[in-house]
Amino acid sequence: MTNVFIEGDNLEVLPTLEAGSVDVAYIDPPYNTGNDFAYNDRHGVGRNRHRAWLEMMRPRLAAARELLADGGAIFVSIDDNEVAHLRLLMDEVFDERNFIAQIVVNLNPKGRQLGNFFATSHEYLLVYARDIDACVLDATSAHSVDPADFPQSAPDGRRFRHLPLRNTNKKFNPATARTLHFPVWGSPATGRVATAPFDDAVEVLPVFGDGTPAVWRWSAPRIDARPDDLVCRVVRGRLGERVDVFQRDWLHDGRRKKLKTIWLAEEVGSTDTAVAELKAIVGHVFESPKPTGLIRRILECFPPDAVVLDFFAGSGTTGHATALANADDGGSRRCISINSAEPTRPGSNAALAGLTTVSAITEARLRAVAARLGGDLEVRRTR
Repeated sequence: MTNVFIEGDNLEVLPTLEAGSVDVAYIDPPYNTGNDFAYNDRHGVGRNRHRAWLEMMRPRLAAARELLADGGAIFVSIDDNEVAHLRLLMDEVFDERNFIAQIVVNLNPKGRQLGNFFATSHEYLLVYARDIDACVLDATSAHSVDPADFPQSAPDGRRFRHLPLRNTNKKFNPATARTLHFPVWGSPATGRVATAPFDDAVEVLPVFGDGTPAVWRWSAPRIDARPDDLVCRVVRGRLGERVDVFQRDWLHDGRRKKLKTIWLAEEVGSTDTAVAELKAIVGHVFESPKPTGLIRRILECFPPDAVVLDFFAGSGTTGHATALANADDGGSRRCISINSAEPTRPGSNAALAGLTTVSAITEARLRAVAARLGGDLEVRRTR
């Protein structure tokens, strides 16, 4: 089963789920833009809108934390209105040591033209672990690997690039990593590298570009174990020619690259592409959905059998993305989506389409996803 949809107030639904059963949570909560938001429970009142919004969010985040497995993490979409306040709240609920990243997401590449000053083109993703020491989040992606970054070709056709064997970070030097400062021997003529002298070899010590001592990234036993992955070359630096050692870094199937903390619309989609996605499967019935590409990038950081939770499910993007990810790689992810029966605005596209509540939009999309991509949809209602 790919999707479970629960209609009800998330503050009531979350405590009914099994503690520690969720691997990754994603939420796109209502942003505090000065308008009333739907979750007007006892935590969401007061004259100070920041305080009211935070008090609405606090118990929901606390409940979500209890649902996360030790290796789990939560991703929260937010804009400039509350990002500073939300960061402090999440430090409180999840503990600031479990902070992972504040990602900038370029969801509106054209820029928002309304309002004064700058044309805002981004939102944020705040990422926190349940337990940073146990977190299984792998912040890499196969889709971010560019073959053009591997310009060299071996005789057997494999592509690679040269990386300096010396550590280029000056924090690592003979004073801080003493055992990694040692001589190796290399032949610029043949490219051979070894930890002991041989015919036609010259001694090579790791140095920075300014000639100050550096350290290697590999230990001597590792150098001896992987001689075919190393090459000795003559390079020209600031101080003239010198002999240096490089690693052959191979492009291979399954290669992944560390994700950056700026996610561009051409990588994860935009609000415009998200509207088109939703329109194609249900209709133009939701004003600002998130693109499935954004959620799929998050899911790629977790195992293919992850249990996913979205307790501000909106148009159902997370459930849709989960089904797409499973269809793509054969995974067995399961998504739990929660949304309240908040009325849609009279006269809106959703209301005119007969979708009288936001939860009806969520359910309609997830039913359409199940029909197109396979898998059942389990629907529960709290009242």
